[in-house]
Amino acid sequence: MTSAADLPRRSRRPSWAGRNYTLLTAAAVVTNLGSQGALIAAAFAVLGAGGDGGDVGLVAAARTLPLVLFLLIGGAVADRLPRHRVMVAANALNCVSQAAFAVLVLSGEARLWQMMLLSALGGTGQAFFNPAAEGMLMSSVRGEQASRAFAMFRMAMQGAGLGGAALGGALVAVIGPGWVLAVDAVAFAVAGALRSFLDVGHIPPREPGGGLLADLRDGWHEFVGRPWLWTIVAQFSVVVAVVGAADAVYGPLVARDSLGGPGPWGLALGAFGAGTVGGALLMTRWKPRRLLLAGTLCVFPLAAPAAALAVPLPVGPLYAVMFVSGLAIEVFGVSWMTALHQEIPEEKLSRVSAYDWFGSIAMVPLATALAGPAEQAFGRTTALWGCATLVVLVTAAVLCVPDVRNLTRRSRAVAQGAPAAVSGAEHVSADAEGAAGRLG
Repeated sequence: MTSAADLPRRSRRPSWAGRNYTLLTAAAVVTNLGSQGALIAAAFAVLGAGGDGGDVGLVAAARTLPLVLFLLIGGAVADRLPRHRVMVAANALNCVSQAAFAVLVLSGEARLWQMMLLSALGGTGQAFFNPAAEGMLMSSVRGEQASRAFAMFRMAMQGAGLGGAALGGALVAVIGPGWVLAVDAVAFAVAGALRSFLDVGHIPPREPGGGLLADLRDGWHEFVGRPWLWTIVAQFSVVVAVVGAADAVYGPLVARDSLGGPGPWGLALGAFGAGTVGGALLMTRWKPRRLLLAGTLCVFPLAAPAAALAVPLPVGPLYAVMFVSGLAIEVFGVSWMTALHQEIPEEKLSRVSAYDWFGSIAMVPLATALAGPAEQAFGRTTALWGCATLVVLVTAAVLCVPDVRNLTRRSRAVAQGAPAAVSGAEHVSADAEGAAGRLG
């Protein structure tokens, strides 16, 4: 029997924030708190073991390479097996690899090859986790309120990332990188335990398929059959690469030479993170009718940070630029997730998400590797203006695609029963989730 005391407690949670959504959000907050600090800890662990900047890059590359190599397989596996089991297994692998990394660092016997190997295991876990997690989130919210749900999820995740980076940096200084890595291992264990309670009873049983390769081909056909999908992924393969190069390579150099050192640059990145939280908060209220038109227009501001570094602007205006660009990209992120949730069949969400992730990050290692030679060949200022120009050009090109301009919001039930192609001046699309997080 329901008591009067139970009613207020139940009403505090919106109808769209079901059990799965709550568990997924809580687990994402836990992992983001731990992982952001662990990124800082890993770099200082390499330096503390006698490595240099090049060694830090090798450990980072060791994590990125398997992420790129196994993403497509991870997407196919996540659509073939229960997604929550794939997520828990990936969390377990991350937990073990980070715990081993922590033990090596605390023992004072860490070697570069060992740190690279453990980072590669972590990247492998993420390759299987990311498509499964996005597919699970997309299937866990109601179509009518999906946009708000994704915005709230991203706001919690981005806020945890901000807090995790600040707390992690402080803890590395106080207790050392080994203990911060150990905390991250515990965070993966807690998150995996939360995700083990996910309910997949609402997901229809998968039809028997023709094997992993057949699933990959099916996902590819779903991907290339939608012009709005593959053109935006192609756009972001360039955008993520050049923005990553500007932030990871040129930003610290400009900060050293013109802004007063790493402190102001860290605050600038924090301003970007704060902007993403603000953008997610905005999207809990704003539901643009033309999803991808609004989202794509908000990609243009991503050219501004590279341009600000090229000038370079003083720290105050730079912080403002970073905040606005963070807010704008979060508008895109929520709109993109909503479009994917609306247009992609539930049983293919993870495979399509894997192609999205793969396309978005595949060029990052190449761009960061070429950033140094580009600076030597053309000069840092010219290279930064080139980054800004590329963002503007590829974004303008995507706006020439009718599907991008005309795809509009509608209920998921209607969307799943209608063809995905855009006809005439208008295309109706639904609410949902998608490939979030490329820059967030």
